[in-house]
Amino acid sequence: MNWPAIVDALGYPSAGLGILIESSGVPFPGEALLLAAAAWAAIRHHSLALVILFGFLGATAGADLGYLLGYRGGRPFVERFGHLFHIRPEHLAHAELFFARHGDKAVITARFVLGLRTWASMLAGMARMPFWRFQVFSAVGGLLWAAAVGVAGYILGNNLPLLETIIRAVGIGGLTVLLLIALVLVVARLRAARRQ
Repeated sequence: MNWPAIVDALGYPSAGLGILIESSGVPFPGEALLLAAAAWAAIRHHSLALVILFGFLGATAGADLGYLLGYRGGRPFVERFGHLFHIRPEHLAHAELFFARHGDKAVITARFVLGLRTWASMLAGMARMPFWRFQVFSAVGGLLWAAAVGVAGYILGNNLPLLETIIRAVGIGGLTVLLLIALVLVVARLRAARRQ
């Protein structure tokens, strides 16, 4: 898809559109659209706060739709239409088990797990999680996710010329290795800080 064209056409609302679709139970690259919107904001010197706000609103509204689908349609709905999204019954069973074990934390952490992000809200509805509790944890997860992805996209947008130079010099594989090394260093630093 041509994410920059979508972002140019829709502006700030594009930041929430992808995650609204994805969170309602439709596999869609919501993260990519939010990243593109944040990079667009950086390049055009627009507001990162508005990008994060629209990402948060889209995440929350989409999660509410997914919850409603799960609550009303439940497992029969997913079993009937899951094949359209390549979801087999064993995938659903694993996801339900994960949700039953981890409850509220699952709603927050699912935001950051590709695939689970699409189905977590529906699973919460299927599990009959009280809506007010779901709403609180969904909002917290949506805000954290929108802020993290929005800031990452904004940083990428501000450093686009540098990134293009790096990609030309080391290639995509080299850039992937550099990003993995940076991620390992950040995780190691966070763990060291927790131990202290």
